[in-house]
Amino acid sequence: MIADDEPLARERLKLLLASDPEVEIVANCGNGNEVVTTLKADRIDLLFLDVQMPGSSGFDVIENIGLPNMPMTVFVTAHNQYALEAFQVHALDYLVKPIERKRLGETLARVKERIQLEQAFAARQEVSSVLKALETAAGQRPYPERFLAKSGNIGSVVCVGDIEWIEAADYYVCLHAGGKRHLLRESITALEAKLNPNKFVRLHRSAIVNIDYVREIHRDARTEGWVLLSTGERVRLNKTGWRKLAAMNGIS
Repeated sequence: MIADDEPLARERLKLLLASDPEVEIVANCGNGNEVVTTLKADRIDLLFLDVQMPGSSGFDVIENIGLPNMPMTVFVTAHNQYALEAFQVHALDYLVKPIERKRLGETLARVKERIQLEQAFAARQEVSSVLKALETAAGQRPYPERFLAKSGNIGSVVCVGDIEWIEAADYYVCLHAGGKRHLLRESITALEAKLNPNKFVRLHRSAIVNIDYVREIHRDARTEGWVLLSTGERVRLNKTGWRKLAAMNGIS
């Protein structure tokens, strides 16, 4: 994007840039207001910005757009005294009119180097994000899909998705699934740690329910209550269990 209030200066810069096949001029602006409007509407990679323009100066443009939102910027002016101020706002380079082809070539080389560095940095960030996601996934234990409940010499395979609720029974837990009861030698606390917390919620120190089977929630008092399952069974509910269910179901 070229921004200069002098038509001849814009045409000269356009002519010089035309010799570089990697450069495409997408906008020509003659004043600061046009620059601001274009920058807010379009994505610009590189801006050649005249310092002195009617309406608002190049520095006014930056103040309006906000420095973090500015594209790479090369200041262009006939007055060398603006150089220091230009670099204080992180201009990539500074060109003095009349612009020489060799000097412009040096500026474009700097621009392309900066773009390559930013692209390489972005690529490294993407790779890093993928690696972190993989490391996180690798560190997470998968939730079990089934349990093997033994009764004497018989082992019953119970699919986790079929479990309606789980009841504590001393050193065992009782899995209620499909109208049957299956004993598993494990404490309810240990089993709770293995289950998907988005699927199973502990309503009471002696009960865990599969929320897919919860149909009604009843509170008899501030600290006690019960839930009705789709099977018709009732499961006790304490204050902590109520809070968990409420949070999972968006109840205030």
